[in-house]
Amino acid sequence: MQNSRRSFLATLGTLAAAPLLARDFGKNAAPIRYPEPDVIALEEAFKKIKIGNAAIERLHTGMRWAEGPAWSGPGQYLMWSDIPNNAQMRYLPEDGHVSTLRKPSNYSNGNTFDLQGRQVSCEHETRRVVRYEANGTVTILAEKFSGKPFNAPNDIVVHPDGGIWFTDPGYGALFDYEGKKQPLELKEAVYRIDPATGKTEMVTDALFKPNGLCFSPDYKKLYICDTGASHYKQAPKNIQVWDVTDGRKLGHGRQYISMEMDVKGEKVAGMADGVRCDTDGNVWVGAGWVGEGYDGVHIFSPEGQRIGLILLPEICANICFGGPRRNRLFMAAGQSLYAVYVEAIGAHFC
Repeated sequence: MQNSRRSFLATLGTLAAAPLLARDFGKNAAPIRYPEPDVIALEEAFKKIKIGNAAIERLHTGMRWAEGPAWSGPGQYLMWSDIPNNAQMRYLPEDGHVSTLRKPSNYSNGNTFDLQGRQVSCEHETRRVVRYEANGTVTILAEKFSGKPFNAPNDIVVHPDGGIWFTDPGYGALFDYEGKKQPLELKEAVYRIDPATGKTEMVTDALFKPNGLCFSPDYKKLYICDTGASHYKQAPKNIQVWDVTDGRKLGHGRQYISMEMDVKGEKVAGMADGVRCDTDGNVWVGAGWVGEGYDGVHIFSPEGQRIGLILLPEICANICFGGPRRNRLFMAAGQSLYAVYVEAIGAHFC
């Protein structure tokens, strides 16, 4: 009996040490037993946000690099970019239908909707920011600064005053796969398009490669992800936060959080890409480039404490809140689009 017990305990130890099988999100996958094991509360604050009987769903797969999800309130659909496939995609929640919204898309990356519900997009290949009008025409909002073309506009948000803010790290100009290889003629920076004059002004060039950005719920702060570590050894893997002055300029900037965390007893740091706030001021970050136990969505309190994780089997590039109640988190991750319901409401409409 004692030998049998020892054998049984040894077997349990072997199973505990063995790596878990990759999660199957296919159509024939077995249902997930609640609570969802890959939505993880690290702190008490996240337990109020995590829904016990809401599973992570893979809504679509087959892209090459999914990016820039944005929710259309008037249209009640989600759209996003598949950058290498030079396409914009659309998901209809009522029946799960996915279709191609635009192709070609000029290798668009980040997307949003303005105060009138019109889609605004960052285009890599043409190095510009555009707006799609109701009659099907395209309006160029920005394509040059100080007489030079932008590098490759990346991510974009809208302020209540109608101003459009976007980042220009230049990834779409570094190789042909996600745009068109061409020299960067400007320092990587963040810009604002004035709604009254249409003039584009630089608000900061202090980051190495500014990527995802979002406003706090009261629009008094701007969070910006720095992914400069992809090309600059001295670049931090962090998110910075800036004070917004008069809705037009950036004041004091400082580190909001470092992306370093402990995974299986080892300190690792991936990169933060896309970012959104909920109405309580929590910051939701699409992250990756580390691997299992890290890649997915990291959730931080307003004070910068990591309170929760949503783990995905792919690198998460960008996120947005959507649905009629803005309580469904959509995640553009590598080759797939995922979603999960949460007890949080997106601070902004897109």
